Amino acid sequence: MSSPDAPSARTAAQSGTAQTGTAQTGTAPPAAGPEPDDTGLTEFGYRPELQRTLGNFHTFAAGISYISILTGTFQLFYFGYGIGGPAYWWSWPLVFAGQLMIALSFAELAARHPVAGSVYNWAKKLGNPHIGWLAGWMMLVASIVSLAAVALAYQLTLPKISAAFQFIGDGTGTYDTATNGVLLAAVLILFTTLVNAFGVKLMARINTAGVFIELIATVVLIVLFAVHVVRGPGVVLQTHHAGDGQHLGYLGAFLTASLASAYVMYGFDTAASLGEESLDPSRNAPRAILRALIASFVLGGLILLLAMMSVSSLNGQGLSTDGLQYVVLDVLGDTGGKAMLWCVLIAVTVCALAVHTAAIRLAFAMSRDNNLPAASLMAKVSPRFRTPVLPAVIVGVLSLGVLLLNIRQPQIFSVVTSIGIIMIYLAYLLVTAPMLIARLRGRWTPAGGGRFTLGRWGLPVNVLAVLWGAGMIVNLAWPRDAVYNATPPHHWYLRYGAVLFVGAVAVGGFAYYWCVQRHRTGVLAEHAATTEPTTTGTTDAPVTLAATD
Repeated sequence: MSSPDAPSARTAAQSGTAQTGTAQTGTAPPAAGPEPDDTGLTEFGYRPELQRTLGNFHTFAAGISYISILTGTFQLFYFGYGIGGPAYWWSWPLVFAGQLMIALSFAELAARHPVAGSVYNWAKKLGNPHIGWLAGWMMLVASIVSLAAVALAYQLTLPKISAAFQFIGDGTGTYDTATNGVLLAAVLILFTTLVNAFGVKLMARINTAGVFIELIATVVLIVLFAVHVVRGPGVVLQTHHAGDGQHLGYLGAFLTASLASAYVMYGFDTAASLGEESLDPSRNAPRAILRALIASFVLGGLILLLAMMSVSSLNGQGLSTDGLQYVVLDVLGDTGGKAMLWCVLIAVTVCALAVHTAAIRLAFAMSRDNNLPAASLMAKVSPRFRTPVLPAVIVGVLSLGVLLLNIRQPQIFSVVTSIGIIMIYLAYLLVTAPMLIARLRGRWTPAGGGRFTLGRWGLPVNVLAVLWGAGMIVNLAWPRDAVYNATPPHHWYLRYGAVLFVGAVAVGGFAYYWCVQRHRTGVLAEHAATTEPTTTGTTDAPVTLAATD
């Protein structure tokens, strides 16, 4: 659907068709002003609209809250342990090493282009508007699904704190848990919608406080696990015969179990997506991306290791059903364990807030390029709160719609959640692959002025990032009953759900852009960069960007 002012308001750039990392402007760059952080926006044809209030720790907090050490490990430990046994722990450093290659590439891009909707705009700048739209489309759909999936983590924690939080049934009915999970998740999504609608300052305050509590709780949990150890670190060499009877033996079980780690260590690009609301973003965003990933790896890895070293029995059924919630209550007892679960609840809350925030910035970035329905309304920034309000509401409503799948079909929701992660990895690949092509063609120019750059390591790191991303997509999408159809009834369309759905979203999105959207895309006039007013007092004209092949 095209907004009323669409084609006539486009700039000649078609929202940045330049395929290099260097500025391609058809007019002289604006003179240095009081806001030097905004000058890079003209490279994309945008004028600054969002309020710069976020400091170094705020951007770090945005990245680490999206990854969310406690949310991811507590939500997925049961899966990794149940499939791969204690040795699944090795997937944690493996996934970190691969994701670090992507994070290093993103850090270089964040130093060069700290812009809202980072993945979308990077793919557009490095590739072309078609690739950018497809990356944005995949990332936006995935973000909406991810918000619903993160919000469901309330159900994994709140009823274990108190049975009073099981509002629907007593938890033994066929759909009691699933339906109650939707109710609790809906409350969380309503909260994140309201917070994001009231501006980035409120979001940043809550997010920063929540991340601070999460980091303190994580360190405390590591210490408490450490003083209760009952076995040595050699536990991570035990497989518990997990690969018996599988075609690839333990390798097959390990690859499946590694999805538990792959589901956690992403979202670090959120620090760059807030680039238009951050102070000195070209320096702060790269540091925030890398610090968030490294801190998550170190702290999360210690939690997983010490949990297995301190739990009373490695054969407890709760390890593969309730996961770390079971371990915390087993090791710390009822009082200490429930106190820690409250901290996990805070982590889930700020994680959902960060996911929602990132989705809003992406929707805003795509809308000001006229790349979403009702674009002029979606890209409108509230003069009072200095934030796009409508995307906050739309993302929240769509996530609530996704949640409804979980009421009667929790297996289908698991498939949809897994698909969301695949689409995020695909969106990342749509950035790293064009970046590699730009490097090979000599068209990539890193940021100067002492900002982050990989130097001569850029090419090998970029190659590894592409190989890793492609490999993880194959591993995530591989049709497995353990992932996509764990319990009866078994249906072929569930097992192949990832391949079918992601294929439909990708092919459908590609076809839609080619047939419809490419004729409409372009920076809307009200968001276009402006030149200095002429002496005749005429209105500012949009900056025209020179398209290059």
